[in-house]
Amino acid sequence: MREGAPFHYVGILSFEHWFLYYQNRPSRLLVYKIYYLQTHGLAEYIAQEEMDRKAGFWWSPDSKCIAFTEVDSSEIPLFRIMHQGKDSVGPDAQEDHAYPFVGASNVKVRIGVVSISDEQVTWMDLLCGEFDGAGSNEYLARVNWMPDNTLIAQVLNRSHSTLKILKFDIWTGKKEVIMEENQDVWINLHDCFMPLDKGINKITHGFVWASDRTGFRHLYLYDKNGICLGPITEGDWMVEQIVGVNENAGLIYFTGTMDGPLESNLYCTSLFPDWNLPLQPPQRLTHEKGRHTVILDHQMQKFVDVHDSLNTPPRVLLCSLHDGSLILPLYEQPLPIPRFKKLQLVPPEIVQLSAKDGTVLYGALYKPDEDRFGPPPYKTLINVYGGPSIQLVCDSWMNTVDMRAQYLRNKGILVWKLDNRGTARRGLKFESHLKKNFGRVDAEDQLTGADWLVKQGLARAGRIGLYGWSYGGFLSAMSLARFPDSFRCAVSGAPVTSWDGYDTFYTEKYMSTPKESPECYKNGSIMQHVHRIKGKLLLVHGMIDENVHFRHTVRLVNALIDAGKPYELLVFPDERHMPRRLRDRVYMEERIWEFIERNL
Repeated sequence: MREGAPFHYVGILSFEHWFLYYQNRPSRLLVYKIYYLQTHGLAEYIAQEEMDRKAGFWWSPDSKCIAFTEVDSSEIPLFRIMHQGKDSVGPDAQEDHAYPFVGASNVKVRIGVVSISDEQVTWMDLLCGEFDGAGSNEYLARVNWMPDNTLIAQVLNRSHSTLKILKFDIWTGKKEVIMEENQDVWINLHDCFMPLDKGINKITHGFVWASDRTGFRHLYLYDKNGICLGPITEGDWMVEQIVGVNENAGLIYFTGTMDGPLESNLYCTSLFPDWNLPLQPPQRLTHEKGRHTVILDHQMQKFVDVHDSLNTPPRVLLCSLHDGSLILPLYEQPLPIPRFKKLQLVPPEIVQLSAKDGTVLYGALYKPDEDRFGPPPYKTLINVYGGPSIQLVCDSWMNTVDMRAQYLRNKGILVWKLDNRGTARRGLKFESHLKKNFGRVDAEDQLTGADWLVKQGLARAGRIGLYGWSYGGFLSAMSLARFPDSFRCAVSGAPVTSWDGYDTFYTEKYMSTPKESPECYKNGSIMQHVHRIKGKLLLVHGMIDENVHFRHTVRLVNALIDAGKPYELLVFPDERHMPRRLRDRVYMEERIWEFIERNL
């Protein structure tokens, strides 16, 4: 679940569907329903929104074949969203979505391969999403081609505990399981599958794979039969992306967190280590603190480094892949930048504190100017997200140009961000604290952060509020309800108020199903805690949100009414998961500031 909705997908109807249309001449509404029954070559909603798979077709290395998905949504009940703000009514003011609610059916997906020479489809021996009692092939996660034109697919089971890598003969469709990954916590999908081609060290058509088996994502070398030959990296840090392989030189390049979870750097290490000896630590090729996003050239001699940090706006550098030395700056902004000085942008201070179990947590402090507002303690607003796969606190210019935080700081309000247990880039053990624990350990860590601010003399007790969007909207409202004596107010944007109303992939990965874990769903619903609320609550939601449906906020409103609790509601009839139109964004920020000023 992320801020911002995916692109709407459109489909290619099968011949049979067109035939139904022309023979039966159904209404426009029925045509719309038929439209979603089957698509070809397009990633389904869950793939786009939750699996980070945007593609639904893949060309072979020799460009003579194309693999594609066929998605069957016929067993997914359509969820209708009404455009209440439109002047018109009827089909033009409504949209239907094949939305797979938690515990219910998923779409069915299979893979076909077409040769450009005969245009005949060969279907692979795989059908994802077909109910078999075990959900062993529930999700088509990734598709890759090997250099020898064999097709590779990664499939994930329904409980996210087993991922299989399958190899297909594209002419017969026959499959072979070449590797299986198992996890007690959950499988994290990634793009660290790298086919090998040269056959150096007798590893013809082997591959590199990343696994969390040690608690941190690291790289492993496999032969073509899926036998693991040994690790390439190790340690209490994680690999993020493979960015290049030089098989001739026996080197692999990747980004990771070896120098700390608040940074991202480029590293190089041996592709074929001598496992009779201890692994050598990777060589760091980016030298400045902060975040580095890199692109390697095809000759494996240079790389483009897009670098930023809390104190450095984004710059683009051309560097040597041999030692990371600077060859040529491609784009830099001379400091100080007058516009940034005018905006009074002050980088936040990064601090460490401990959770109740001793786990190190990182926070970011935006302190008001003491010359203008006097010494602390200050009124405080906590900007929360707190959910899986997201990290707020890092050494990035994005935190310096957080304009809401800077605006509030210039209004005399202390702004605080804390990445609680369960957030991203700290390893699987750190993430696993959220397993069947939504709304519990995350909220408790946010309380720990608030108490720490008070003990440090930075925050004024009784004058602490919360703001969050999406999962952060859920967590801000949940924290207000669970800890009514600590938090004075909360802004809850597009919140998932009850997890039985969210999608299969995301929710079941972390919470299992409502049937298997009813108490987790009950305790993780804000509605179970609204009777405790003492502070002020502002709910913000777009009415045509197709990710976190507007019904989440409406269900919470019903619970607030039943409990006799006041609330404020800000709706955007023509917006989705996050307001995008400029006038809507400005209006939202004005209303949020007015709420904070009045209640904090």
